[in-house]
Amino acid sequence: MSDRRFSISIHVLVLLAGNSGEWMPSDYLAGSMNINPVLVRKELSNLRKHGFVISKEGKNGGSMLAKPANEIYLSDIYRTVSSQSLLGNELASPNPACPVGRQINDHLHALSMEAENAMLNMLGEQTLAEFTRKFE
Repeated sequence: MSDRRFSISIHVLVLLAGNSGEWMPSDYLAGSMNINPVLVRKELSNLRKHGFVISKEGKNGGSMLAKPANEIYLSDIYRTVSSQSLLGNELASPNPACPVGRQINDHLHALSMEAENAMLNMLGEQTLAEFTRKFE
């Protein structure tokens, strides 16, 4: 995955898990990552849609985890933000007369699925709580 959505989401969730029960403003979360708060709000919206966070607006608003960090697996987070193939896209239109060209996309797709499944299995073995403990 070449975009930063997974890293932004994990960063946000680790901060929220480390401040359990406190409303964390998006400006604070963005400051920790040194990125624009709009990017954080976009990911918070996605995380809220998938039931990972709750948010409230206003002066004392912010976001917090919607469920305990030990019930959130890193694989679940990845699935909510994954928008592209782990190894990249297949070739647009390889030459069908070429023995490699006519098969390459099928083999690339299978390879990508195998790699993604291996990664999801590994991420599925670690909860957000376990990952958050690395920062104590």
